[in-house]
Amino acid sequence: MNSIFALSPFLILGLGALLFMLAEAFSLSNKGLGIVASVILFATSAFALATSFSGVQLSAVTPWILSDDLSKFFSVLLPFGAALVSLLAGGYLEEHRLNRGEFYTIILFSTFGAMTLAAAGDLLTILLGLETMSLGAYALSAFRRTSQRSVEAGLKYFLLGSFAAAIMLFGFAFLYGVTGHTDLAGIKNEIASAGINGRLVFAFVLIFVGIVFKLSVIPFHMWAPDAYEGAPTPASSLMAATVKAGAFAMAARLLVTVFGDAGFASWGTGWPPVLAWISVITMFVGNLIAGRQDSVKRMLAYSSVVHAGYMLIAFVTVSRAGAAEVSGLFFYLATYTVSTIGAFGALILAGSRGKEAVSYEDLSGLGKRHPAAALAFSFFLLSLAGIPPTAGFMGKWYILRSAINGGFTALAVAGFLASVLGAYYYLRVLQYMYTRDPAPGATVAVPMRSPMVYAALILSAVAVLALGFAPEATFRMAEAAAKSL
Repeated sequence: MNSIFALSPFLILGLGALLFMLAEAFSLSNKGLGIVASVILFATSAFALATSFSGVQLSAVTPWILSDDLSKFFSVLLPFGAALVSLLAGGYLEEHRLNRGEFYTIILFSTFGAMTLAAAGDLLTILLGLETMSLGAYALSAFRRTSQRSVEAGLKYFLLGSFAAAIMLFGFAFLYGVTGHTDLAGIKNEIASAGINGRLVFAFVLIFVGIVFKLSVIPFHMWAPDAYEGAPTPASSLMAATVKAGAFAMAARLLVTVFGDAGFASWGTGWPPVLAWISVITMFVGNLIAGRQDSVKRMLAYSSVVHAGYMLIAFVTVSRAGAAEVSGLFFYLATYTVSTIGAFGALILAGSRGKEAVSYEDLSGLGKRHPAAALAFSFFLLSLAGIPPTAGFMGKWYILRSAINGGFTALAVAGFLASVLGAYYYLRVLQYMYTRDPAPGATVAVPMRSPMVYAALILSAVAVLALGFAPEATFRMAEAAAKSL
């Protein structure tokens, strides 16, 4: 019974996705499907939260699926973020005449893949979860079939993602050949007993390349701006939040659990110095490129790249402070998820049928034309910028504190300076919304008024304020998740 209870979030989401797919196939109308999908996802998140506070301790349901505090944390976070995306899609797809039920089906199965990725205890499970999550993201990128830009975005994402997955799979195969294990615990024990050799390092390099591509950090970020810009905006929010969170869960399993021993994770000879340089380059170069964008969606894409750079700081601290400091990463993922989904949701609210708000000029005078959308966008952008008392401020605080606790003061200073630099392009949006008027003769979109989009924004705002003013409960869950690595 304990095993069934531990698996209840997976059972609810998996069975719910299958039933939803069947119901959608025989449905005469696509109205309300976004609400149904969000209910399934909210129920999954609620049951996962119940398992976290149940006191049931079960390290593994099977050798392939783990039921530790890390999997429980992401089983709460991932479906919650996807539920918000489903609500956004409910308003967006109908407004833009794209309301096809398969969009929600893909969200459900992609989220299931991300949850599987976070709970994986075996290389094969990681591969299955990764492909289930990624294939959904590829499909959603090209969902607007009549748009050349959307199809191009999906094709680029698919090709580059397939190459990265193939490289990672080759690394997995090589790792199995060296260690004789596919389970993560067995690989870790084999590395500890046999030591590091050239073949093991080669396998790690291949896996590492696949990881940093999925995290979309510089110089492996090329797909993100095109995919985010070409995809329907709800799909962009899913990729920026749920897909990225699942990728970081996979990175934590592999880098900390499998390759977290003194040899691989040492500051002098292991992967932490490499990640430190990638983090710094990603934060500063990403900020500079984001500040030069004319498209708000591309700016948010590069913002997502920069935030991945911030989160890498937590991995670097493992070399000196141990796995416990990764708790800052997990808390940051929670704050980033609700803030970025809220930002994309406000961008959806600022558009209307046939005219999405995607550029800075589209947002000119929004503070007068649609005060609610401008206020929501401002609030979530300030959270992404790390302005107190929002959730984004607390997320950056925990990340930078982990760097200082680990003795990486210079890295913490770099993160702080990058955060100050990044405030420029967030505040630039506010300038356009409140101090500029639309260009003479420009077509001004009539902002949509969708109850589902408003509901998603309200829930996101409540979460941002809760994580900003009362972060303790979530951070305790993040600490427990980090200690389970």
